[in-house]
Amino acid sequence: MEEEARKLLEEGIKKKLISPGKGELSTFPNGTKVVFHYRTSLCDGTVLDDSRTMGSCSKPMELILGKKFKLAVWERVVITMRQSEVAEFTCDTKHTSLYPLVSQSLRNISAGKDPLEGQRHCCGIAQIHSHHSLGHKDLDHLQANPQSLVFTIELLEVLPPGSFQLDVWAMTDKEKLDLVPQIHEEGNTLFKQGKIKEATEKYYNGIACLKNLQMKEHPGDEAWVKLDHMITPLLLNYCQCLLLQGQYYEVIEHCSSLIFKYENNVKALYKRAKAHAAVWNEAEARADFAKVLDLDPTLGPSVAKELRTMEERIRSKEKEEKGRYKGLFDYNTPPATATTG
Repeated sequence: MEEEARKLLEEGIKKKLISPGKGELSTFPNGTKVVFHYRTSLCDGTVLDDSRTMGSCSKPMELILGKKFKLAVWERVVITMRQSEVAEFTCDTKHTSLYPLVSQSLRNISAGKDPLEGQRHCCGIAQIHSHHSLGHKDLDHLQANPQSLVFTIELLEVLPPGSFQLDVWAMTDKEKLDLVPQIHEEGNTLFKQGKIKEATEKYYNGIACLKNLQMKEHPGDEAWVKLDHMITPLLLNYCQCLLLQGQYYEVIEHCSSLIFKYENNVKALYKRAKAHAAVWNEAEARADFAKVLDLDPTLGPSVAKELRTMEERIRSKEKEEKGRYKGLFDYNTPPATATTG
């Protein structure tokens, strides 16, 4: 223990044992999965993140050792811990410079967003020296003013290689690419079974997986375009799920992004038209439906049905509003008289 503590100090890490663990210290070979809760604080005690409360949930962190996680110091400190141990690690700035980016990704995940949302297409070091906001004032301040941080860690589980199934984030690029068709098919099966929310999650995971790979390519390059063509059908299926769940404005946003790149994508135009119709954007809906017909006249019956439905909804709404305001501006109606009892 003393020897390990001395090594850590030499590396700029001070360990304080809060609660001893149990059993023998693992050898932690590469491929070991470690599951732990963490709390990140400034040296003055200000808490930045706490896995027990982040995003109104209590999901622990999971790492696969040897996968070159962006915050290498976490791998360094957990291998000094026994299962169930709680310890506090004060780490020098050289170990914490990438924490703002890691925290941003973890906060995105806890909020159900793309982990890479808001991050520029460049390496971590380049992002640190840029003036690009991370979307959180505390992280922007930390990025501009690198400093030592305190990580309080509770090691929950240590799983040896081969005893668990790899999560997507822990896979190699090839493993991710090979997995996407399976995710796509699982989403389609769930959709056919009427399990829309579950299918939505599958499509989202597939999109996030491909976008993660796409971030490593230069926009417009052959590899980037190939990945984008794989993302498109997943995104269209995702939008179909959102339509069924009434998330119309999100459908409009996603489909517009597709149409910006692929202006003649009939499916994107059709779904956007339906979403516009649902939120009373009559002119936009008619324009999209008209372009759908220009591109694929065989969809005439379907478009006609959607237009009739939209027109019926508009008439019904107008009738309802007319009834609601009937008499409001009728000056022939005698005014009400007050009575006393």
